[in-house]
Amino acid sequence: MNVIMYVVIFRAKTRETDEEYFIVANRMRELAIEQFGCIEFAAVTEGNNEIALSYWPDEASIRHWKSHAEHQIAQQLGRKHWYESYSVQVAQISREYCFPAKKASVEVGT
Repeated sequence: MNVIMYVVIFRAKTRETDEEYFIVANRMRELAIEQFGCIEFAAVTEGNNEIALSYWPDEASIRHWKSHAEHQIAQQLGRKHWYESYSVQVAQISREYCFPAKKASVEVGT
């Protein structure tokens, strides 16, 4: 299925996480989805490696999310307390397929 959307890939090396970390992370996820148009959010942790993927309809939504005051405070807390290091990548997704196929994405000849 041809689709245009964006993914933000957040990769981090974590320090010690605490209860506040999980509260803030859940709040940021809620805000992204409910107020800024995030389509989907998924995160995994293995040891001190964390990867979070968030999917967005456009770059403007990502920029608004990044500049939101509450998100900026969370970023500062992350740098100060929870993250040893992190990187953020923004990429455009131009095609998607899955198994089992979503009914809307079934195309003849793909």
